[in-house]
Amino acid sequence: MIATPLCIPEVVLIEPKVFGDERGFFFESFNHRQFEDAIGRSVEFVQDNHSKSIKHVLRGLHFQTQQPQGKLVRVVQGEVFDVAVDLRRDSPTFGQWAGAHLSAENKHQLWVPEGFAHGFVVLSDTAEFLYKTTDYYAPQFEAAIAWNDPDIGIVWPFEGEPILSAKDSVAMSFSDYVSNK
Repeated sequence: MIATPLCIPEVVLIEPKVFGDERGFFFESFNHRQFEDAIGRSVEFVQDNHSKSIKHVLRGLHFQTQQPQGKLVRVVQGEVFDVAVDLRRDSPTFGQWAGAHLSAENKHQLWVPEGFAHGFVVLSDTAEFLYKTTDYYAPQFEAAIAWNDPDIGIVWPFEGEPILSAKDSVAMSFSDYVSNK
């Protein structure tokens, strides 16, 4: 496995070692010891999630105000552009974002630590997205920041308008998040 910190060093791109031949391929999609070595700390995952979305669906930027979740994310069908936004107020990268293309073809994974908002947009006709979380989903603490907030300035790799959930279409601005804490 190759672990590469992105422009926000705590957000880590994981590239598994893939063994392939004419029959297909094999790789370890998760090895706890190697993962903890790669990110430099202990982690316990408590929940696995699986979603399927159509092209131009944008989910996020989601986070929990309490019970924050670290997420190890990957795509098993299709392709997405995945984003993490630093919401840690004491961080030198507060309000900045890091992103990566994740696909069934490249088999890359992204570690999004606790204290980050997370989102992705589907670039293929459909995509199936899997992720492990370090804490349980807590709807009473769920929140979202607008995907297109100008203060964050994410450069999403698609044109036009995304398909959003009702919740994501009324997500707060980053400045509202900053003033609410």
